[in-house]
Amino acid sequence: MAKRVLVVEDNELNLKLFCDLLRAHDHLAEPVRDGREAVERAREFRPDLIVMDIQLPHVSGMELIERMKADDDLSAIPIMAVTAYAGRGDEERIRGAGAEAYVSKPISVIRFMDVVDGLLVGENAAK
Repeated sequence: MAKRVLVVEDNELNLKLFCDLLRAHDHLAEPVRDGREAVERAREFRPDLIVMDIQLPHVSGMELIERMKADDDLSAIPIMAVTAYAGRGDEERIRGAGAEAYVSKPISVIRFMDVVDGLLVGENAAK
């Protein structure tokens, strides 16, 4: 059965890449270009996984992760953070906000899908 993945990414090329990769692996990918819509779209789409860019205009991915993890309806959904700005301590801060995984850009296609698959398997085990 196809897993539902919400992809929150403002960069069109990255958004297309992530969605194409997910669809090629038989997942249902739902793109969100504007982070201000992410929480509402997550409630409507009911994803099995959220791929979250950290550097978004208008609202940070960190803030969105914290909001989703504080929301009773969304808190159990695993979140994979992706960011091009991987500095010292960033992974710890992102995981501290509630993300279950962290992948730096530019992404390795194999690593991206390994992390996605690992989170989805873990998500299945939790159900």
